[in-house]
Amino acid sequence: MIDVKKEGITKEVVDQWYSEWEVLREQIHVAHNARNGEAKDLMERGIVNFLNFVVGASDIDEYDATADYEVLPINGKERIAFIQAKPGQYACYRQLDELYKETKKRCARLRLKS
Repeated sequence: MIDVKKEGITKEVVDQWYSEWEVLREQIHVAHNARNGEAKDLMERGIVNFLNFVVGASDIDEYDATADYEVLPINGKERIAFIQAKPGQYACYRQLDELYKETKKRCARLRLKS
């Protein structure tokens, strides 16, 4: 298991990361409703933002899809693989949104633990 870095999950860091997602999430939602084909590119940005956070919050230099991360919620790596496979699908958008929420909560629990 790849351990979390305490400085990578401070409230300020997590809040900044999550606020970036909230802006992107709204854009993705609008793109899905408009069915204008922009959702996939926006989702790919959301995935990159998520993985960059995982790397920054963990004691590693780059994301390894086979590794287990303390910062990820249950089935996190499998869910990321599902999202990466078809980022243009609405179900993947919902799954990514849930991953963001659950990871934010997990970071709060990890801060209390340490």
